[in-house]
Amino acid sequence: MADRGPFARPAFSPATEERGLERSPAPRRAGAVALVIAEPFDLIFNDPYLARLVRGLDDVLQQRELQLLVVGAPSGTESRRAERYLTSGCVDGAALVSVPGAHPLPAALVARGIPLVFAGRPSNAERFSYVDVDNVAGAAHAVTHLAGGGRRSIATITGRRDIAAGEDRLRGYREGLTAAGLEVDQALIEPGDFTRAGGMRAMRFLLIKRPQLDAVFVASDLMAAGALEVLAEAGRRVPEDVAVVGFDDDPMAATLQPPLTSVRQPVEEQGREMGRLVLSALSAPGQPPRKVILSTRLEVRLSSAPTAGNLSVRLRA
Repeated sequence: MADRGPFARPAFSPATEERGLERSPAPRRAGAVALVIAEPFDLIFNDPYLARLVRGLDDVLQQRELQLLVVGAPSGTESRRAERYLTSGCVDGAALVSVPGAHPLPAALVARGIPLVFAGRPSNAERFSYVDVDNVAGAAHAVTHLAGGGRRSIATITGRRDIAAGEDRLRGYREGLTAAGLEVDQALIEPGDFTRAGGMRAMRFLLIKRPQLDAVFVASDLMAAGALEVLAEAGRRVPEDVAVVGFDDDPMAATLQPPLTSVRQPVEEQGREMGRLVLSALSAPGQPPRKVILSTRLEVRLSSAPTAGNLSVRLRA
């Protein structure tokens, strides 16, 4: 299949599917697709990742004059309200984000025959279509980059452990340490939640447990921004004392002080691939689940510059 860009490694050809879909418009009743986000609303409106995902998804849906609806379904009452709304015939399909394996909504939507696609690998991946990035390889690359710059006490602030991205980035961190010949120290692993406040909280705990740490891989740029703030408050210079690498390469990464090295994931393309999968399911109901895996790359900036003893190490992606 033709490569559509530096990030894409799809398991099928969306371009071919789109041409087929153009010849046979997808039947629909409501003319709308829901983006269901299992996060509190304050995070929905403050997370750059979600805004970029919406942009990519809407790029595809608007070509078919499908309306994109954003629905919050974090838990409890909100989840039940979202279920009632989504199963009332107001949407033709749904794209799910940050939905943990125990969330009741996917089963309810499937029972009503509503096609689903997940952002990120769901816990029961064999049952659902999804679009993910290679989180393991991206995290491992970040850690080997830090080790190659002379860092030896490399911590991590994890993402949510109830979704695949959090687990996979932690796995990549461990694999990166092993590849660099470094031991995994559990005290250097601190849980986060993909929020700025979570990054701040985790960084404070890491500095208490391992005050001599010299690097930290943070599982999202939003948390990395919080970690940078705490390091500055603690008088720890970045990158002289502590190198920092984030994940996402949000536009804000280059504007932080210092500019943040980050694992770039193609978020807009992830949204577009999700849109293609939804359209495919609407056009041909009953087809087997599909997956698309997108690759990442490391964008190196000042925050991960090598130690003074490793100045010969060149900054490279």
